[in-house]
Amino acid sequence: MAGRESAYRERNSTADRALDILAMFDDSMPVISGLEVASRLGVAKSTAYRYLQSLVAGHFLEEAPGGGFRLGLRILELARVARKSYGLSEVASPVMSALAEYVHETVLLTRRVGDLVVCLDRVESQAHRVRISYERGSTLPINAGASALALLAWDDPQEARAVLSARPLDRFTPATVTDVDALMERLEQIRRDGYASSRAELDPDVYGIAAPIRDEGGEVVAAISVAAVAARVTTEDEPSLIDRVRAAADEISGGLALASG
Repeated sequence: MAGRESAYRERNSTADRALDILAMFDDSMPVISGLEVASRLGVAKSTAYRYLQSLVAGHFLEEAPGGGFRLGLRILELARVARKSYGLSEVASPVMSALAEYVHETVLLTRRVGDLVVCLDRVESQAHRVRISYERGSTLPINAGASALALLAWDDPQEARAVLSARPLDRFTPATVTDVDALMERLEQIRRDGYASSRAELDPDVYGIAAPIRDEGGEVVAAISVAAVAARVTTEDEPSLIDRVRAAADEISGGLALASG
């Protein structure tokens, strides 16, 4: 029994060291030497090479042409499988949770389908809850709210105008814009700014900030937004909130690019 427990601990120790070695690789260090591994793990050179050869045998590493070791084909295969398992919601979920926790407001993930906007996901702050009807699967109008405008702004202008002109636009509050020409001017401003904001346009008490999420080809495929009680967001708060939402959109976009391979 003691021998088996000792072997089990050794296997765990070897696995830990293998993970430590794989974690050493990044953009600045695509190739690593046995001496570097020994130094960073604090082990003898012979021990480091034993770990490395074990990873080579499993095709997790391979010997680089110029010396040292690089990531192997098994890692590429695992990355392909990992990318295949990730979609928009999976990539966005941890970013949305972090944003909601930081800004203490509700965060939405939305996508446009024709002349409607669909709420794909929603994360609520535990500190502040907003009583809004943006539930998962609910649809929102195309002409009101930061999410809708952020999704429409990067469309071809002729297509955007056609979408807005297809039928009479609904007015939800006194602040709702229903004039197509005014909306087209606003979309142009949103493209210049890189984000959309709205105050009391869809819900009288809600302030929204939204930024576009892009796929690996640079096309806008979704938007992330913060929906906050308008009274809680002062003009002094807005720049920081905008920066956070845009950074979250960039992070999700980067995740989608990685997931697509």
